[in-house]
Order: sequence, then structure tokens, then C-alpha cells
Amino acid sequence: MSPSRLREGLGVGTFLHQHSSATLPRMSSTRTRRRIPAFHPVPVSPRHDGWTPERQAAFIGYLAQTRCVTTAAAMVGKDKTSAYRLRKRAGAAGFAAAWDVALGRGRSSVATSSAKSTGLDAGYRLATGLAQVVMYRGKYRATRWKADNSALLQLVAQLARGEGCDG
Repeated sequence: MSPSRLREGLGVGTFLHQHSSATLPRMSSTRTRRRIPAFHPVPVSPRHDGWTPERQAAFIGYLAQTRCVTTAAAMVGKDKTSAYRLRKRAGAAGFAAAWDVALGRGRSSVATSSAKSTGLDAGYRLATGLAQVVMYRGKYRATRWKADNSALLQLVAQLARGEGCDG
């Protein structure tokens, strides 16, 4: 039976009676699939044992995987109190939005390309880029770094207006 026929109102019971147990399609798990939004890492002073942009992205990935702040923080070598402090820092709007989606709280309306909503200037956003957490079958797999084209366009516009030139 086609999936469209199932959507037309035939119940699951009707579907199950038409197929033997050996040919049943694999049902998805009860966990919903979440797409973590790309975010700008929170600007912090550079320290080898601190919240580096890579560590922030890994934390969000492990948070989506485990749904536990304590466990996710431990997996990146930090504790939960420092994770909550990082979330409250200035410029953490995108990080906090990704955190909320990772925990299944739904999307917030943070525009990561806007300096007004993230609190980050275009230079920082251009230099660090956007972190996109890659999940596969509910597990954190990698982080992809994407260029922030809106930050580049914003800087070009500032240069065209003469705001960024010293002469």
C-alpha cells in the first residue's frame, strides 16, 4: 500500500493486516527528528581549556544526542554551570536558540544573520562563520563550518558608505 493511501484515512490496523510481520516497514523511533539551526559561537577569550567555537558546537551536538546538559558538558570536558554561564553571555542568542532546539523546545525567532538579534558585529560573524551541527540517526557526527555571507555583505555595505575606511 502506498504512503498516500495511508494518508487518505486508512488506519494502521488496515495496513498491518495486509502485510506479514516479515515485510513490515521499519517504524521510526519515538524521538523526533530535529534540525539544529546553524549558529555563531559565543565570543570568548581564547583559552585552550575554554569554550572554543569547536567545543561549543560539539556541546550542542552532544546536547541534541543526550538531551542532558550535565552529560553533554562532561562529553566536551566542561561542567554544566559553565555551560549555563556561556548561554547567558552577551552574543549568545544563536547559541541559546540552538540549545533550545537540541532539547526539543522548538525554534526561537532569532535571526542569526542580524547583528541586532545576535549582538555580534559583522567582523566577528565573518571571521568565525556559522557552526552547523551534523546529526545522523540521533547521534552527533560532525560540525560543518559555513561562511556567513550576510556578514560579508554587511561589511561591504559599510565600506561602500565609508564607515570602515580610515582615510
